[in-house]
Amino acid sequence: MIHVWKILNDMAPNDIGFEFQTKQRLGIKACIPAINKKAQMSVKADYDKTFRVRAAQLFNLLPVELRAITDLESFKVGLGRFMEQYPDTPPVPGYTPVNDNSLLSWRRTHRMPLS
Repeated sequence: MIHVWKILNDMAPNDIGFEFQTKQRLGIKACIPAINKKAQMSVKADYDKTFRVRAAQLFNLLPVELRAITDLESFKVGLGRFMEQYPDTPPVPGYTPVNDNSLLSWRRTHRMPLS
């Protein structure tokens, strides 16, 4: 998420072609590139795991106010506070996990608040 933020704020090169949109209600959002609807399921599964797609999805989970911050240290502090609301449940051998412990899974399975 920090790398995407740095790309947005011209602090890192945008060598993978991230694009951003600004909407009045939703703020700044990373655009998730489209995939060919006719692609094979294996291609779609691999596509969903690419850095560009995952990083954009994670960046878009952040609250509007956090995505709008332009100072790196302030962003890191805000990101830390945002991450604190999600439990950290690493896999333990012999136990069935609730999910795969990613922010995307926590949002899907528990509908955590955005801010």
